[in-house]
Amino acid sequence: MSDEPTPLRNGPVATAAAGAVPDEITIKLDGRTTAAPYSAGDTILQTARMAGLQAPSSCEIGSCATCMARITHGSARMLNNDALEPDEVDEGWVLTCQALPTSCTVRVEYE
Repeated sequence: MSDEPTPLRNGPVATAAAGAVPDEITIKLDGRTTAAPYSAGDTILQTARMAGLQAPSSCEIGSCATCMARITHGSARMLNNDALEPDEVDEGWVLTCQALPTSCTVRVEYE
């Protein structure tokens, strides 16, 4: 895959201004939904961990896809993606260890 950050746009919030950062990220994991406070520069995986969630992960370099989840609202970009195919990214999937929010509202669901 490419070394370029992979932009992901999903839903109406995708048109938010560049550099938009949410105050929180809504994370659905194991049937529970959590509004996790977001700190600029953190990945979605780091945000989940700071909220006390045990989100799946392994390599944490964007190669294994253990941490993949789907953005259901908002947008994010991946710093590295050596695991997901373009059609998966188009469907909203991200590697949460590499995904940085790019909209004011972000909702992600782990399966």
